[in-house]
Amino acid sequence: MTTQFLELERFAKFIREASESDITSDVTLGGRLLLADQQPLTISYAPFEHIQRGARIVIVGITPGAQQARNALAEIRRQLTAGADHALALRAAKTFASFSGPMRTNLVAMLDHIGLARWMGLDSTAELWTSRSDLVHFTSAIGYPVFVNGENYSGSPSMVSTPLLREALLRYLAEEVSALPGAVWVPLGPKANEGLELLVKRGLLSADRLLAGLPHPSGANAERISYFLGRKDRVLLSAKTAPDAIDHHRARLLNQVAHLPPLPNIKI
Repeated sequence: MTTQFLELERFAKFIREASESDITSDVTLGGRLLLADQQPLTISYAPFEHIQRGARIVIVGITPGAQQARNALAEIRRQLTAGADHALALRAAKTFASFSGPMRTNLVAMLDHIGLARWMGLDSTAELWTSRSDLVHFTSAIGYPVFVNGENYSGSPSMVSTPLLREALLRYLAEEVSALPGAVWVPLGPKANEGLELLVKRGLLSADRLLAGLPHPSGANAERISYFLGRKDRVLLSAKTAPDAIDHHRARLLNQVAHLPPLPNIKI
């Protein structure tokens, strides 16, 4: 049993006994789900530990937010009260709460642009959210919700220089890296990349499997994404966009993907 799987054993009773309104009003269940509390930082349990074995690509955010935690806790409560075993309940909760929404279109366009669909033998990485969900694993640099003074953590203080956060990263994310030896890792934004870079420095993740440098797929990054995809000319960019950096990251990513070792035949 993995380190992460043990966390559900610890908290299942509290989740099963909670009402939906309890979960909606407080994802920590009055502190009963706290994994760590070093004010102003807290780390709370939510059921995100399912690992998609055999995944070829891992999409990495910073940390689950409160809304994702609510969704996952509500789903695992339904699963547990219906009598599902823990492995099935964890998978259902992760699937229910995984990355989705308006950012998906931007992310798919960028992943396709750098050649990852072709590398995986797909027409488009959009298939990762439909018929080929077996090929993708969604996770976060810190796999459980982190709050700063009760608000969603957005990357400050640094996860690599703050002992509490660095310990969580090395404990949980390193286990996922070990479980997915054939996957490439795609951080969403520089903060998530900092966490993965720490694993590279520790020798836990090969640098050639870290595909860093995509603009964050948020709608707030629309101009950077358009330039990355070649849909907007440099001369039309606003002053806030740094095209040289985007050019550098795009060229490096295209080169990295072009030199990835061929995958074994993927089961259809």
